[in-house]
Amino acid sequence: MADYPWPAGTATGVGSMPGTDMAEALRVVLGELPDLPHQPELPARGPGADMVGRAAALLVDLAVDLQPSGWRLVGRPGVDVRRARDLIERDLDVLETGALGYSGPFKIQVAGPWALAGSVELTRGDKVVADPGATRDLAQSLAEGAGAYASRVRGRVPGAELVMQWDEPLLPSVLVGRLPTASGFGTLRAIEEQVVEDTLRLVMAAVPDAPTVVHCCAPGAPVRLLRAAGAGAVSLDAELLPDDDILGEAVQAGTALWLGLVPATDPGSRLEPKRLAEPARALWRRLGFGEEQLRRQVVVTPACGLAGATPAYARAALRAARDTARELAG
Repeated sequence: MADYPWPAGTATGVGSMPGTDMAEALRVVLGELPDLPHQPELPARGPGADMVGRAAALLVDLAVDLQPSGWRLVGRPGVDVRRARDLIERDLDVLETGALGYSGPFKIQVAGPWALAGSVELTRGDKVVADPGATRDLAQSLAEGAGAYASRVRGRVPGAELVMQWDEPLLPSVLVGRLPTASGFGTLRAIEEQVVEDTLRLVMAAVPDAPTVVHCCAPGAPVRLLRAAGAGAVSLDAELLPDDDILGEAVQAGTALWLGLVPATDPGSRLEPKRLAEPARALWRRLGFGEEQLRRQVVVTPACGLAGATPAYARAALRAARDTARELAG
Protein backbone atom coordinates (compact mmCIF):
# COMPACT_ATOMS: atom_id res chain seq x y z
CA MET A 1 0.00 0.00 0.00
CA ALA A 2 1.01 3.59 -0.59
CA ASP A 3 2.02 5.79 2.32
CA TYR A 4 -1.01 8.04 2.84
CA PRO A 5 -0.74 11.22 4.95
CA TRP A 6 -4.03 10.51 6.73
CA PRO A 7 -4.59 7.81 9.38
CA ALA A 8 -6.81 4.74 9.01
CA GLY A 9 -10.50 5.49 9.38
CA THR A 10 -10.39 9.05 8.01
CA ALA A 11 -13.20 11.24 6.71
CA THR A 12 -13.17 14.62 5.00
CA GLY A 13 -15.52 16.98 3.19
CA VAL A 14 -15.76 17.65 -0.52
CA GLY A 15 -15.41 21.42 -0.09
CA SER A 16 -18.53 23.56 -0.15
CA MET A 17 -20.58 24.37 2.94
CA PRO A 18 -23.83 26.32 3.45
CA GLY A 19 -24.01 29.84 4.81
CA THR A 20 -21.82 32.93 4.56
CA ASP A 21 -19.81 32.84 7.81
CA MET A 22 -16.35 31.44 7.04
CA ALA A 23 -15.23 31.42 10.68
CA GLU A 24 -18.22 29.28 11.68
CA ALA A 25 -17.81 26.94 8.71
CA LEU A 26 -14.16 26.44 9.56
CA ARG A 27 -15.01 25.71 13.20
CA VAL A 28 -17.45 23.02 12.07
CA VAL A 29 -14.93 21.44 9.70
CA LEU A 30 -12.10 21.43 12.23
CA GLY A 31 -14.40 20.06 14.92
CA GLU A 32 -16.07 17.30 12.92
CA LEU A 33 -13.16 16.25 10.67
CA PRO A 34 -10.12 16.20 12.96
CA ASP A 35 -8.03 13.82 10.83
CA LEU A 36 -8.39 15.60 7.47
CA PRO A 37 -10.08 19.02 7.66
CA HIS A 38 -10.41 21.19 4.59
CA GLN A 39 -10.73 24.82 3.61
CA PRO A 40 -14.50 25.43 3.39
CA GLU A 41 -15.99 27.11 0.33
CA LEU A 42 -19.16 29.19 0.74
CA PRO A 43 -20.92 29.75 -2.62
CA ALA A 44 -23.87 31.44 -0.88
CA ARG A 45 -21.71 34.56 -0.53
CA GLY A 46 -22.41 35.26 -4.19
CA PRO A 47 -20.38 35.81 -7.38
CA GLY A 48 -16.75 34.94 -6.89
CA ALA A 49 -17.42 32.52 -4.05
CA ASP A 50 -18.47 29.74 -6.41
CA MET A 51 -16.10 27.02 -7.59
CA VAL A 52 -15.45 28.63 -10.99
CA GLY A 53 -15.10 32.16 -9.62
CA ARG A 54 -12.60 31.08 -6.97
CA ALA A 55 -10.44 29.30 -9.56
CA ALA A 56 -10.72 32.22 -11.98
CA ALA A 57 -9.44 34.51 -9.21
CA LEU A 58 -6.24 32.45 -9.06
CA LEU A 59 -5.40 32.86 -12.75
CA VAL A 60 -2.09 34.55 -13.55
CA ASP A 61 -1.87 36.99 -16.50
CA LEU A 62 -5.41 36.11 -17.63
CA ALA A 63 -8.36 38.31 -16.72
CA VAL A 64 -11.99 37.29 -16.32
CA ASP A 65 -15.23 39.03 -15.47
CA LEU A 66 -18.78 37.89 -14.75
CA GLN A 67 -21.24 38.41 -17.60
CA PRO A 68 -24.97 37.55 -17.68
CA SER A 69 -24.04 34.24 -19.35
CA GLY A 70 -21.27 33.43 -16.85
CA TRP A 71 -17.53 34.02 -16.37
CA ARG A 72 -15.70 35.27 -19.47
CA LEU A 73 -12.13 36.07 -20.47
CA VAL A 74 -11.70 39.83 -20.78
CA GLY A 75 -8.92 42.33 -21.44
CA ARG A 76 -8.59 43.47 -17.83
CA PRO A 77 -9.89 42.19 -14.47
CA GLY A 78 -13.45 43.21 -13.64
CA VAL A 79 -15.03 44.03 -10.33
CA ASP A 80 -16.31 40.48 -9.82
CA VAL A 81 -12.91 38.83 -10.00
CA ARG A 82 -11.45 41.52 -7.75
CA ARG A 83 -14.18 40.64 -5.26
CA ALA A 84 -13.32 36.94 -5.62
CA ARG A 85 -9.67 37.67 -4.87
CA ASP A 86 -10.67 39.72 -1.84
CA LEU A 87 -12.80 36.81 -0.57
CA ILE A 88 -9.85 34.44 -0.90
CA GLU A 89 -7.61 36.82 1.01
CA ARG A 90 -10.17 37.20 3.80
CA ASP A 91 -10.64 33.43 3.91
CA LEU A 92 -6.89 33.04 4.40
CA ASP A 93 -7.03 35.52 7.28
CA VAL A 94 -9.80 33.48 8.90
CA LEU A 95 -7.89 30.25 8.28
CA GLU A 96 -4.74 31.61 9.90
CA THR A 97 -6.67 32.51 13.05
CA GLY A 98 -9.09 29.57 13.14
CA ALA A 99 -6.47 26.90 12.47
CA LEU A 100 -3.83 28.41 14.76
CA GLY A 101 -1.63 25.60 16.05
CA TYR A 102 -3.12 22.97 13.73
CA SER A 103 -0.70 20.29 12.59
CA GLY A 104 -1.50 17.46 10.19
CA PRO A 105 -3.12 16.80 6.80
CA PHE A 106 -5.19 19.70 5.48
CA LYS A 107 -7.04 19.75 2.16
CA ILE A 108 -7.60 22.62 -0.22
CA GLN A 109 -9.74 22.51 -3.37
CA VAL A 110 -9.44 24.21 -6.77
CA ALA A 111 -11.53 23.73 -9.90
CA GLY A 112 -9.54 21.68 -12.39
CA PRO A 113 -8.53 22.87 -15.87
CA TRP A 114 -11.39 21.12 -17.65
CA ALA A 115 -14.01 22.33 -15.18
CA LEU A 116 -12.70 25.84 -15.77
CA ALA A 117 -12.34 25.55 -19.55
CA GLY A 118 -15.83 24.07 -19.77
CA SER A 119 -17.34 26.93 -17.76
CA VAL A 120 -15.46 30.11 -18.73
CA GLU A 121 -16.29 31.75 -22.06
CA LEU A 122 -13.88 33.12 -24.63
CA THR A 123 -13.90 36.89 -25.16
CA ARG A 124 -16.03 36.36 -28.25
CA GLY A 125 -17.48 32.97 -28.87
CA ASP A 126 -17.94 29.72 -27.08
CA LYS A 127 -16.45 28.10 -23.99
CA VAL A 128 -12.67 28.10 -23.67
CA VAL A 129 -12.67 24.31 -24.14
CA ALA A 130 -13.62 24.88 -27.80
CA ASP A 131 -10.22 26.52 -28.45
CA PRO A 132 -7.16 24.26 -27.89
CA GLY A 133 -4.75 27.18 -27.61
CA ALA A 134 -6.93 29.06 -25.14
CA THR A 135 -7.41 25.88 -23.11
CA ARG A 136 -3.66 25.39 -22.92
CA ASP A 137 -3.11 29.01 -21.83
CA LEU A 138 -5.85 28.70 -19.22
CA ALA A 139 -4.36 25.50 -17.80
CA GLN A 140 -0.88 27.01 -17.56
CA SER A 141 -2.26 30.11 -15.86
CA LEU A 142 -4.29 27.99 -13.44
CA ALA A 143 -1.27 25.84 -12.60
CA GLU A 144 0.82 28.88 -11.72
CA GLY A 145 -1.98 30.44 -9.68
CA ALA A 146 -2.83 27.24 -7.81
CA GLY A 147 0.81 26.70 -6.91
CA ALA A 148 1.00 30.22 -5.48
CA TYR A 149 -2.25 29.68 -3.57
CA ALA A 150 -0.94 26.47 -2.01
CA SER A 151 2.16 28.34 -0.87
CA ARG A 152 0.00 31.04 0.72
CA VAL A 153 -2.03 28.43 2.62
CA ARG A 154 1.19 26.87 3.90
CA GLY A 155 2.33 30.29 5.04
CA ARG A 156 -0.87 30.79 7.05
CA VAL A 157 -0.91 27.26 8.54
CA PRO A 158 2.74 26.18 8.84
CA GLY A 159 1.84 22.82 10.39
CA ALA A 160 -0.41 21.79 7.52
CA GLU A 161 0.54 18.85 5.33
CA LEU A 162 -1.34 19.93 2.22
CA VAL A 163 -3.57 17.57 0.26
CA MET A 164 -4.55 19.07 -3.11
CA GLN A 165 -8.01 18.37 -4.54
CA TRP A 166 -8.88 19.24 -8.12
CA ASP A 167 -12.62 19.42 -8.83
CA GLU A 168 -13.56 18.07 -12.26
CA PRO A 169 -17.35 17.57 -12.44
CA LEU A 170 -17.46 18.21 -16.21
CA LEU A 171 -14.74 15.75 -17.16
CA PRO A 172 -17.00 12.91 -18.43
CA SER A 173 -18.90 15.40 -20.61
CA VAL A 174 -15.64 16.85 -21.96
CA LEU A 175 -14.45 13.39 -22.99
CA VAL A 176 -17.60 12.36 -24.84
CA GLY A 177 -18.64 15.72 -26.29
CA ARG A 178 -21.69 16.46 -24.15
CA LEU A 179 -20.88 20.06 -23.17
CA PRO A 180 -23.48 22.40 -24.73
CA THR A 181 -22.46 25.20 -27.05
CA ALA A 182 -23.13 28.80 -26.09
CA SER A 183 -26.34 28.77 -28.14
CA GLY A 184 -27.55 25.64 -26.40
CA PHE A 185 -28.51 24.09 -29.74
CA GLY A 186 -25.50 21.82 -30.06
CA THR A 187 -22.60 20.31 -28.18
CA LEU A 188 -18.88 20.97 -28.28
CA ARG A 189 -16.56 18.39 -29.78
CA ALA A 190 -15.12 15.67 -27.60
CA ILE A 191 -11.55 16.18 -26.40
CA GLU A 192 -9.04 13.38 -26.96
CA GLU A 193 -8.13 11.42 -23.85
CA GLN A 194 -4.41 12.08 -24.30
CA VAL A 195 -5.00 15.84 -24.40
CA VAL A 196 -7.15 15.66 -21.28
CA GLU A 197 -4.55 13.55 -19.49
CA ASP A 198 -1.63 15.79 -20.46
CA THR A 199 -3.48 18.91 -19.32
CA LEU A 200 -4.40 17.36 -15.98
CA ARG A 201 -0.80 16.23 -15.48
CA LEU A 202 0.45 19.76 -16.15
CA VAL A 203 -1.86 21.27 -13.55
CA MET A 204 -1.34 18.55 -10.92
CA ALA A 205 2.40 19.16 -11.12
CA ALA A 206 1.81 22.71 -9.85
CA VAL A 207 1.88 21.46 -6.25
CA PRO A 208 4.38 18.61 -6.52
CA ASP A 209 4.91 18.05 -2.81
CA ALA A 210 1.21 17.52 -1.95
CA PRO A 211 -0.79 14.30 -2.47
CA THR A 212 -3.33 14.84 -5.24
CA VAL A 213 -6.99 13.83 -5.32
CA VAL A 214 -9.40 14.47 -8.18
CA HIS A 215 -13.08 14.83 -7.30
CA CYS A 216 -15.65 13.88 -9.94
CA CYS A 217 -19.17 13.23 -8.69
CA ALA A 218 -20.63 12.82 -12.20
CA PRO A 219 -21.44 9.45 -13.80
CA GLY A 220 -18.61 8.01 -15.87
CA ALA A 221 -15.66 9.36 -13.91
CA PRO A 222 -12.55 8.34 -15.93
CA VAL A 223 -10.61 6.69 -13.12
CA ARG A 224 -7.94 5.12 -15.35
CA LEU A 225 -7.23 8.45 -17.03
CA LEU A 226 -7.02 10.25 -13.68
CA ARG A 227 -4.54 7.68 -12.37
CA ALA A 228 -2.45 7.98 -15.53
CA ALA A 229 -2.39 11.77 -15.09
CA GLY A 230 -0.93 11.38 -11.60
CA ALA A 231 -3.85 11.36 -9.19
CA GLY A 232 -3.01 9.50 -5.99
CA ALA A 233 -6.69 9.41 -4.98
CA VAL A 234 -10.04 9.67 -6.72
CA SER A 235 -13.12 11.11 -5.00
CA LEU A 236 -16.39 9.59 -6.24
CA ASP A 237 -20.08 9.46 -5.40
CA ALA A 238 -20.56 5.94 -4.02
CA GLU A 239 -23.78 5.61 -6.02
CA LEU A 240 -22.05 6.44 -9.32
CA LEU A 241 -19.00 4.17 -9.22
CA PRO A 242 -17.36 2.77 -12.36
CA ASP A 243 -16.97 -0.97 -12.99
CA ASP A 244 -15.42 -3.08 -10.26
CA ASP A 245 -12.56 -4.04 -12.58
CA ILE A 246 -11.55 -0.39 -12.91
CA LEU A 247 -11.75 0.17 -9.16
CA GLY A 248 -9.88 -3.07 -8.48
CA GLU A 249 -7.01 -1.94 -10.70
CA ALA A 250 -6.90 1.37 -8.85
CA VAL A 251 -6.83 -0.25 -5.42
CA GLN A 252 -4.19 -2.75 -6.53
CA ALA A 253 -2.03 0.15 -7.72
CA GLY A 254 -2.35 1.91 -4.35
CA THR A 255 -4.79 4.62 -5.43
CA ALA A 256 -6.92 5.81 -2.52
CA LEU A 257 -10.69 5.75 -2.97
CA TRP A 258 -12.57 8.65 -1.43
CA LEU A 259 -16.13 7.37 -1.34
CA GLY A 260 -19.12 9.69 -1.07
CA LEU A 261 -21.16 7.55 1.30
CA VAL A 262 -23.13 10.29 3.10
CA PRO A 263 -26.02 12.04 1.28
CA ALA A 264 -25.23 15.66 0.39
CA THR A 265 -28.74 16.79 1.38
CA ASP A 266 -30.98 15.63 4.19
CA PRO A 267 -32.55 12.27 3.26
CA GLY A 268 -35.12 12.61 6.02
CA SER A 269 -33.84 9.56 7.88
CA ARG A 270 -31.15 8.94 10.49
CA LEU A 271 -27.55 8.88 9.35
CA GLU A 272 -26.52 5.54 10.82
CA PRO A 273 -22.79 4.85 10.37
CA LYS A 274 -23.20 1.09 10.14
CA ARG A 275 -25.72 1.41 7.31
CA LEU A 276 -23.74 4.13 5.54
CA ALA A 277 -20.60 1.96 5.67
CA GLU A 278 -22.24 -1.06 4.04
CA PRO A 279 -21.73 -0.01 0.37
CA ALA A 280 -18.00 0.31 1.03
CA ARG A 281 -17.86 -3.07 2.75
CA ALA A 282 -19.86 -4.66 -0.09
CA LEU A 283 -17.51 -3.13 -2.67
CA TRP A 284 -14.48 -4.46 -0.79
CA ARG A 285 -15.98 -7.95 -0.61
CA ARG A 286 -16.52 -7.90 -4.37
CA LEU A 287 -12.99 -6.65 -5.04
CA GLY A 288 -11.47 -9.25 -2.73
CA PHE A 289 -9.01 -7.03 -0.87
CA GLY A 290 -8.14 -7.22 2.83
CA GLU A 291 -9.61 -5.25 5.68
CA GLU A 292 -6.36 -3.38 6.28
CA GLN A 293 -6.53 -1.92 2.78
CA LEU A 294 -10.12 -0.88 3.39
CA ARG A 295 -9.11 0.95 6.55
CA ARG A 296 -6.15 2.73 4.96
CA GLN A 297 -7.22 3.23 1.35
CA VAL A 298 -10.81 4.42 1.79
CA VAL A 299 -11.60 7.95 2.93
CA VAL A 300 -15.28 8.69 3.64
CA THR A 301 -16.88 11.89 2.31
CA PRO A 302 -20.33 13.28 1.58
CA ALA A 303 -21.55 12.36 -1.90
CA CYS A 304 -20.85 15.92 -3.09
CA GLY A 305 -20.50 19.43 -1.71
CA LEU A 306 -22.84 20.55 1.07
CA ALA A 307 -23.73 24.01 -0.24
CA GLY A 308 -27.34 22.94 -0.76
CA ALA A 309 -27.79 21.58 2.76
CA THR A 310 -28.96 23.37 5.88
CA PRO A 311 -26.23 24.32 8.36
CA ALA A 312 -27.57 21.75 10.83
CA TYR A 313 -27.55 18.98 8.26
CA ALA A 314 -24.08 19.94 6.99
CA ARG A 315 -22.70 19.51 10.49
CA ALA A 316 -24.56 16.22 10.90
CA ALA A 317 -23.29 14.98 7.52
CA LEU A 318 -19.65 15.67 8.40
CA ARG A 319 -20.12 13.98 11.77
CA ALA A 320 -21.72 10.99 10.03
CA ALA A 321 -18.80 10.81 7.58
CA ARG A 322 -16.37 10.77 10.52
CA ASP A 323 -18.33 8.10 12.38
CA THR A 324 -18.74 6.00 9.22
CA ALA A 325 -14.99 6.11 8.62
CA ARG A 326 -14.40 4.92 12.17
CA GLU A 327 -16.97 2.16 11.61
CA LEU A 328 -14.97 1.00 8.58
CA ALA A 329 -11.75 1.13 10.62
CA GLY A 330 -13.38 -1.30 13.03
